[in-house]
Amino acid sequence: MNRKLFDYIAACPTAFHTCAHSADMLRAAGYTELCEAQRWEIVPGGKYFVTRNGSSLIAFRVPTGEIAGFMMTAAHGDSPSFKIKENAELSDGNYLRLSVEKYGGMLCAPWLDRPLSVAGRVLVSKGDTLSVKLVDLQEPCAIIPNVAIHMNRNANDGTKYNAAVDMLPVWMSSEKGSFRAAVAKAAGVSEDAIVTGDLFLYDPQKGVTLGEYISAPRLDDLQCAFSSLTAFLAAGESRAVPVCCIFDNEEVGSETKQGAASTFLYDTLTRLCAALGMDGSEYRRLVAGSFLVSCDNAHAVHPNHGEFADRNHTARMNGGVVIKYNANQRYTSDAVSAGIFRRICESAGVPVQYYANRADMPGGSTLGNISNTQVSLNAVDIGLAQLAMHSPFETAGAADTASLVKALTAFFEHSLVAERDGVYRFL
Repeated sequence: MNRKLFDYIAACPTAFHTCAHSADMLRAAGYTELCEAQRWEIVPGGKYFVTRNGSSLIAFRVPTGEIAGFMMTAAHGDSPSFKIKENAELSDGNYLRLSVEKYGGMLCAPWLDRPLSVAGRVLVSKGDTLSVKLVDLQEPCAIIPNVAIHMNRNANDGTKYNAAVDMLPVWMSSEKGSFRAAVAKAAGVSEDAIVTGDLFLYDPQKGVTLGEYISAPRLDDLQCAFSSLTAFLAAGESRAVPVCCIFDNEEVGSETKQGAASTFLYDTLTRLCAALGMDGSEYRRLVAGSFLVSCDNAHAVHPNHGEFADRNHTARMNGGVVIKYNANQRYTSDAVSAGIFRRICESAGVPVQYYANRADMPGGSTLGNISNTQVSLNAVDIGLAQLAMHSPFETAGAADTASLVKALTAFFEHSLVAERDGVYRFL
């Protein structure tokens, strides 16, 4: 399972590639792509997916019988990185550097002295047509160099990094124009054909297994994106509509047209219902008996700094699926949603553990409570325990990917009915 995860991560250096590669997996499994700008023809028994901005994706299957609701997962395909600015090249006669800005909140230090590559998308002009092309230079072509200890004697005493000074990568060539030329070559077009682009630095190192652990780039949140999509494709039929969402821009707050705070999920579900002849009242009835699993990795207790964890809510790698709680609803888990998901994990024989931040250390929010502002339903926040979250190379448990796939496969095979508020029954 982890070898397949590593292959998925290698194919997904940016959210654009995550969307495209996931779409390829769905097409290979017989799914039909829908376009938001066109009318949707949907039939019982059909399998479909739709993308937005080329960086977010929602896939679903329609049961042949009466629909009992939606059983949904949501993960995200973006990771903290450095976005390359429009006028990218900075030349001082000695080096060619790239002008970048931070995307998301990352650990800066691990990006230093690490061979990096470039990937993203470019907008290409041909006649009166504009089209998007994905690019991935794949090979190492840039590096962010540290200052030697001889010149910065306080480097090990706590360093503050200025993104406009310390984090500028050196490009592999000092020749002006060489960066744009490399991007055009990767896109298979002339330099003049490129109008603009969305390009990012990324770590091209392949994932590795370290005995009981795995280390790889972008485990947050491609480990969950891979697991949820794998489970979605493997799951048998139920009376519910299984829905698999992979959103962009979680790392910067989700408030974009393609993020979890957008109308993307709401638009998809309402158009699905309309195409099947249901009205708004029927849509709301189905949502009331639906469920969302927000899948985003959790912090494992640190081997050297156990003081950062809540003593009664430490998550460990290889301990199974983590259910995440927060009183201020940064995580959307509550007694009902956590209880329902625990029952599903028990039925699948998957171990469950619990995570909460220390009361004096507020954590970040994730997809569940954000997407709930558009589609309100019972939702639980889960993930897999990992170390060094938001580093360019992260570590997790070797057994946990398979556990999450097993749990989510069982989830997609369940159907839920809300008999009345506070009373739920599995079908």
